[in-house]
Amino acid sequence: MSLQPEWSTDESPVARRRDLAAVLFALVLPTIVTWLYFYHAERWPSAVQGAVFGTVKVLQFAFPAAWVVFVLRRRLRPGWSGTSGIGLGLAFGGAVAAAMVGLYLGWLRQAPEFSEAAEAMRAKVAGLGLDSAAKYVAIGVFYSVCHSLLEEYYWRWFVFGQLERFVPVNAAIAISSLGFMSHHVLVVGKYFGFTNWLTWFLSLSVAVGGAAWAWLYRRSGSLWGPWASHLVVDAAIFSLGYAIVCDLWQG
Repeated sequence: MSLQPEWSTDESPVARRRDLAAVLFALVLPTIVTWLYFYHAERWPSAVQGAVFGTVKVLQFAFPAAWVVFVLRRRLRPGWSGTSGIGLGLAFGGAVAAAMVGLYLGWLRQAPEFSEAAEAMRAKVAGLGLDSAAKYVAIGVFYSVCHSLLEEYYWRWFVFGQLERFVPVNAAIAISSLGFMSHHVLVVGKYFGFTNWLTWFLSLSVAVGGAAWAWLYRRSGSLWGPWASHLVVDAAIFSLGYAIVCDLWQG
């Protein structure tokens, strides 16, 4: 079963270099986007931060679709055939979520290095204009349901799918997962610092998750399983985030 459309009917050296350049650009684009809105836009008013965030995210997620439709001139057909990976995806997502909750409750929330990170998280939430629990929950639902879907379309369908044209499948899994990790390094490093081992432990955990979802996508031939798994993990992240920042809305 084919996981994606025939990416290109032109396998000439020029076309292959063009397509490789596109997938390499897609690998680094989310890191550039995160650097822009997570570091540079934070000095601006909340409304401007929101506008910057929305604009760069739309550009990021529009790139694969625009490339496939307007450059490759192929139909946009992300892999949704079959639901065989959903059970395995939910099991993996549930195990990761349980591990995160256990790590937080059992150790992280009492760790000395976490108190400063928690303050930075509260400041970021306030800076984004999330001045009520309802707004935070709304953005959490959006990320868990919609953003996770967009990331699977971006990372597993496009980046991993394109990389398979150029390198063996295990290399495609590894490269796409490290690319998936890279922008998370900026996010986690913002809170814990880039010299803190926690930043690299948590970031490498993201890479492991990305590798599992790429493997599951290839195994099942569908994005349903990776999306379901990603949704569960993101829901757990935002639930823990709520526990960390909820005092912003008390009193």
